[in-house]
Amino acid sequence: MLLQKFDKRQFEIIVVSDGPDEQTQQIADTWAGYQHPVIRYMPLPEKKGPAAARNYGWLNARAPIIAFTDDDCLPDTYWLHEMVTNINLQEDVALTGKVIVPIGKRPTDFELNTAGLQTADFITANCACTKNALIKAGGFDEQFSMAWREDSDLEFKLINNNVPIKRINSAVVVHPVRSSPWGVSIKEQKKTMYNALLYKKHPALYRKKISQKTPVLYYCIIASFIMMLLGLISRQPSMVLTGTSGWLGLTFYFIFKRLYTTKLSVSHIGEMVVTSFIIPFISVFWQWYGALKYRVLFI
Repeated sequence: MLLQKFDKRQFEIIVVSDGPDEQTQQIADTWAGYQHPVIRYMPLPEKKGPAAARNYGWLNARAPIIAFTDDDCLPDTYWLHEMVTNINLQEDVALTGKVIVPIGKRPTDFELNTAGLQTADFITANCACTKNALIKAGGFDEQFSMAWREDSDLEFKLINNNVPIKRINSAVVVHPVRSSPWGVSIKEQKKTMYNALLYKKHPALYRKKISQKTPVLYYCIIASFIMMLLGLISRQPSMVLTGTSGWLGLTFYFIFKRLYTTKLSVSHIGEMVVTSFIIPFISVFWQWYGALKYRVLFI
C-alpha cells in the first residue's frame, strides 16, 4: 500500500488484526514513523472472524471512501487511484475490481479453488464502497465468522438497498495462493454451513448468483455406503455388492473429476484419493449442521 501512486496525504491505511497478534503488532510498530499516509493498527480484543475485523476497520475510518483488500493480496500501484477516481461521492455506490490469481497450467485442487476468485462478482479482496453505502447496507454480518460468504452477503445487502455495484477492471489486485497443508480440503468443508445462512437471508439472490445445487453426487456416495453397511449387517451379499460397487465407483469418479485438470504429482494424487473418500461425508455433515443451526431447509 505504501507504493500506491496516490497522494499519501489523502488516504490512511488501517490494519485490523482478528484478535491480538504479537507478530502483526511488531510489523505495525515498524511503520510508526510514517506521517503520510497515516498507518493505524487496530487489533480486535478477541478473535471474531473477518467480518467483524472489517466492520471494526471501516467504522473507525475517517474517510468517506473505504477500500478493502486482504493481507495476502498485492494491489497494483494504481489500484487506489482507479477506485477513488471512479467513485462519485454524491451517490451511494460500491466498486469491485479485477482479481488475478497466478496459477500454473495444472494447479493443485486448492489452487484451482482459489482461482475461482477471479470470476467472483464481488469480493472484499478488491472492492471499495462509500461509507454511506456501507451504513445503508449495515456492513458485514458478523455471524459469518469464517472467511466464507461474508462478502456475498454484503453484496446482496447492497443490491437489496439499491446501491449500484460497478465493475472497474483497471483496479487490479493480485491474489497469490497461500501455502496449504496436505489434506486442506477436508478442513475447508466446514465453510459449507455458511451457505445455509446466506441462503436463509437471501434465497432468491442465492439461487440466482450462487446457484449451488444439491450435492447429488455426495448423497449418492453416502447412500451407497449405507447400503453396503446394511447389507453387511443383514448378511445380504447382493446388497453388499451393490452398495460397495456404487460407493467405490462414484468415489473414483469424484477422484477423476478432481484430478482431470489438476496436478498429477504423487503427493497430490494421494491427497485427492484420500480426501475424496472423506469429503462427501464431511461436506454433507456441515451442510446439515448449517441447516439446523440457522433453521432453514437447505439440503
